[in-house]
Amino acid sequence: MALFGIFSKDKKKDLDKGLAKTKDSVFKKLSRVVAGKSKIDDSVLDDLEEVLISSDVGVDTTLKIIERIEKRVLKDKFLGTSELSKMLKEEIADLLSENSGIGFENRKTDSENPYVIMVVGVNGVGKTTTIGKLAHKFKQDGKSVVLGAADTFRAAAIEQLIVWGERVDVPVIKQKMGSDPASVAYDTVASAKSAKADIAIIDTAGRLHNKINLMNELTKIKRVMQKIIPDAPHEILLVLDGSTGQNAFEQAKQFTKATEVNALAVTKLDGTAKGGVVIGVSDQFKIPVKYIGIGEGITHLQIFNKNEFVDSLFG
Repeated sequence: MALFGIFSKDKKKDLDKGLAKTKDSVFKKLSRVVAGKSKIDDSVLDDLEEVLISSDVGVDTTLKIIERIEKRVLKDKFLGTSELSKMLKEEIADLLSENSGIGFENRKTDSENPYVIMVVGVNGVGKTTTIGKLAHKFKQDGKSVVLGAADTFRAAAIEQLIVWGERVDVPVIKQKMGSDPASVAYDTVASAKSAKADIAIIDTAGRLHNKINLMNELTKIKRVMQKIIPDAPHEILLVLDGSTGQNAFEQAKQFTKATEVNALAVTKLDGTAKGGVVIGVSDQFKIPVKYIGIGEGITHLQIFNKNEFVDSLFG
């Protein structure tokens, strides 16, 4: 069974609620596109292109989706507008399927080392909250977790992670504010390995004002962790705020330049109509979306399920 179990009815209900603003916005726009039209023609496709771009799917990904639908329309010239939502669901699901990752759930259970996740992202995207909710998910699945407060440039970040550690009952490795982040990461991985923990999650600073410093810092953190576990970190998880729309693309651009991001978490989707960013950012950066945040509750960080996602948007 996959980690965190199957996609339950309660999770689907939460997902539908969390994506309600995006779905409502997209459906209103789609209704205008097909109003009075019986078949999919160039006019409908032009309007559909505008719908997708305005939903923050992104220009390049939108053009890719439109091109795929055009090919289907050319193949069967009698496709009606009633089939547009179905085609959108299928093409977007296929697009998301092209980017898949290997995570803890696929790891061999006999590994002697903890699975190390380094979490990156700018301040304010919900990075520390995502770490806390992720730790809760792993705990619920019977896994032992150690957290590392390597964002040592903000006292609030350390304190927030400590609060989450207490809330979900997992240890937090920390040092005083201003300490070397790489030293905290080293201590976290060493502690997790010594305790035979299943997973170590490392928080990092979210500063983008100096990309060279950011790159050097993240590289150093990776290097010191590899002194203990040669292939650490196994996952570099970039957290993006879905409500920022196109700004999330820019953040992804900067962080993928700074380090080897191989998984995405998109947060705050419940408060925005810009949920299309999930589709675009995964496609443009060829990085799988692994988690989505669809509410403030501790259970509202979900494993991303592409089929359930497109069903909620276009169902």
